[in-house]
Amino acid sequence: MTVPPAASSAITRQDRERLQGHNARAVWLTGLSGAGKTTLAHALEASLHRDGLRTFVIDGDRLRAGLSSDLGFTDADRAESIRRAAHVARLFVDAGFVAIVALISPFRAERAAAQALFAPGDFLEVYVNLPLALAEERDPKGLYRRARSGALPRFTGIDSPYEPPEAPALELRTDALSVAQCVQRLRAQLGLPPTQAHLS
Repeated sequence: MTVPPAASSAITRQDRERLQGHNARAVWLTGLSGAGKTTLAHALEASLHRDGLRTFVIDGDRLRAGLSSDLGFTDADRAESIRRAAHVARLFVDAGFVAIVALISPFRAERAAAQALFAPGDFLEVYVNLPLALAEERDPKGLYRRARSGALPRFTGIDSPYEPPEAPALELRTDALSVAQCVQRLRAQLGLPPTQAHLS
């Protein structure tokens, strides 16, 4: 698929990258609810920010509070939410930012469509992998409990499938790795050196 051109501007993405001193990328964190996507997104953002990189986190809660407030949880609505998130991330990458997307994004086809918006090397699919049983134990928002009771139909992992990436750029087992270890692996994937800063 041909990558759509960025809007015409006298200032190019390369101009912005030179000014900011770093390359722009989209880091797409996918995985079950409770796997740690948003936690890792904000930890990575903090790590990159300390190094002077321009970043922005795009997560499901933020989108549903505004841009995607009109969407529900049908497969079609989920696909549309992913499409919108991908276009927002593309705008941030064109502006020279590291866009960090944290979405369940359960279907391979929608993730592939998101990746197709980006030039090769600009989109890093990261599988935040936590077994379903452990995700249910964590259940920080009580969503699995509601899904099991029938109060939250078509919940990913319970009565709606999650299709794990077949060849992600990086897989992070959050039951085996600390947040700090995950951030270091994400930094390495971005071509950045390790940081000694403490991460909780």
